[in-house]
Amino acid sequence: MSGEGDPFWASLYERIIGIVLIIIGAVLIYITATSPIGGFGLLFGFLSVVLLIVGIFLLIIKPSE
Repeated sequence: MSGEGDPFWASLYERIIGIVLIIIGAVLIYITATSPIGGFGLLFGFLSVVLLIVGIFLLIIKPSE
């Protein structure tokens, strides 16, 4: 690998982390929607949507070169 950092690897890591966040967010949305967790449902629902949006954002953005 190069000493200054390789844009290919940075882009690959961003994509992998984005996919993992999308999967975690989707699973959390499913669990929150299907289980009775009371007042914490809104909190967990909000946090899972935030994870989903961050994951989608990481897949969409282009790294600077």
